[in-house]
Amino acid sequence: MWVDHDGMTLYTFDKDAGGKSMCNGDCAKNWPPLMVKADDEAAKGKWTHVTRDDGSMQWAYDGKPLYTFVKDKKAGETTGDGMKDVWHVAKP
Repeated sequence: MWVDHDGMTLYTFDKDAGGKSMCNGDCAKNWPPLMVKADDEAAKGKWTHVTRDDGSMQWAYDGKPLYTFVKDKKAGETTGDGMKDVWHVAKP
């Protein structure tokens, strides 16, 4: 499974489409986007950046924006997998 730099599980959201995040506002508070930082290298291969509604940049893999989950408290937890049948652990 994919993880962020802190080892936290990354997720995809079934409602995202066309390389666009549909998780904003309260959704993004529970499912924080994997944000592109100013010093991050340019995207390569299937790793890309998508522009969020607020103009910030989020990492995506194969066109799917990536998120963490607030209820995952330690590295490797996957408590969000299968949530509401639309959230899934991101895998290569």
